[in-house]
Amino acid sequence: MTREEKATVIEDLTAQLAENSTIYLADISGLNATNTSDLRRACFKANVKLAVVKNTLLAKAMEASDKEFGELPEVLKGNTSLMFAEVGNAPAKLIKNFRKKADKPLLKGAFVEEAIYIGDENLDALVSIKSKEEMIGEIIGLLQSPAKNVISGLKSGGGKLAGIIKTLSERE
Repeated sequence: MTREEKATVIEDLTAQLAENSTIYLADISGLNATNTSDLRRACFKANVKLAVVKNTLLAKAMEASDKEFGELPEVLKGNTSLMFAEVGNAPAKLIKNFRKKADKPLLKGAFVEEAIYIGDENLDALVSIKSKEEMIGEIIGLLQSPAKNVISGLKSGGGKLAGIIKTLSERE
């Protein structure tokens, strides 16, 4: 690979790192051709982009990026695959589901909305991360709950009050 080609790859990687807020680093070495093909197919279905990259080029792209990747460049050893996604927990769910069939891929690290996760032990935490849409829906539900209680209380209270007055008027 010539210097110009490397510079082009670094520029492309830097652009991809800048435009994605969910970046996972995984080790897929040791997967046979069938499993690798199945993983790529699963990534496509889950709207996750999968790319195998050279560690040195990715490290240089991380340095050139505006984002702060913290300790992520330190995990760039051995085979590294990049996973980009729109939803923060999509790659983690994909990895966890794929591991039911094979012992790989292993999570090296992740960058999700400015938060950095290092190591495979964080996979369960990443699976439980809620997407932005899920969080907004949950907040709206929580905000609507007290208002619904007040409205239903007013409606039922009015009915009870009318019933009491009717009962009292019938007694006389």
